[in-house]
Amino acid sequence: MDLEYSSLLLDELREVAISAAREAAVLAADGRREGVVVAGTKSSATDIVTEMDRRVEALLVDRILTARPDDGMLGEEGASHVGSNGVRWVLDPIDGTVNYLYGIPSWGVSVAAEIDGVGVVGVVAAPMLGETFVAVRGRGAHKHDQWGVHELRVNDPVELTGSLVGTGYGYTQERRIAQARVTSALLPYVGDLRRLGSCSIDLCYVAEGRFDAYYERGVHLWDYAAAALVVTEAGGVFGGLNGRGPSEDLVIAAGPNLYRGLHDVLRDNGADTDG
Repeated sequence: MDLEYSSLLLDELREVAISAAREAAVLAADGRREGVVVAGTKSSATDIVTEMDRRVEALLVDRILTARPDDGMLGEEGASHVGSNGVRWVLDPIDGTVNYLYGIPSWGVSVAAEIDGVGVVGVVAAPMLGETFVAVRGRGAHKHDQWGVHELRVNDPVELTGSLVGTGYGYTQERRIAQARVTSALLPYVGDLRRLGSCSIDLCYVAEGRFDAYYERGVHLWDYAAAALVVTEAGGVFGGLNGRGPSEDLVIAAGPNLYRGLHDVLRDNGADTDG
């Protein structure tokens, strides 16, 4: 693609992502007020999926494929479509489903677009917070709220000993035991820890400077595809351990100065294992 065409494509993907995410967020918020129906569980009894997760994903797929029928699709609740043009959408209809079930506002609709496997657009719409986070590769990251549009920058430099770090926990007993051990080992090295319950929102908080860093084991591509771009476009680093890329084993996000120190403590305490 030439640069002009690439710019036009990015513009289109951005607008489709924002429109679909915001409409889906309204549907989810309205549904929450009407009452939540748990449709089933996945990895454990606490790993729930609601009827609204499925309805929101169906809406996202419909809106995106109506606008761009040749694109691919990957969604948490099973959406799968092989595209023909190198563009793929990665969707998490409700990231933070347990928060959604309990009426805790930290949940969002996550929509990411990739070109040939590289994330180029990320949108996380958090309707109960009144915020939408938007990133486009090479164009920075921004938050949209009732006061306007704000450019995002990670906190940097930050020392590990004074850092506020977000994290999350898995759904199985074995993993939680291992993660509790890592938390215990990490706490003496950092300023404090927070667990809010939504990977995508937590990552956007790193981009905004509400958190200094974030790490978690067991998150999936749809959890972080959009928000990872928000972090990196805000000047942050997003990766895994020992030069490996982000994966279900572990993701880490932080400002450049903080990343290595947090990485090393997590590495030394086996944060990417359940042993």
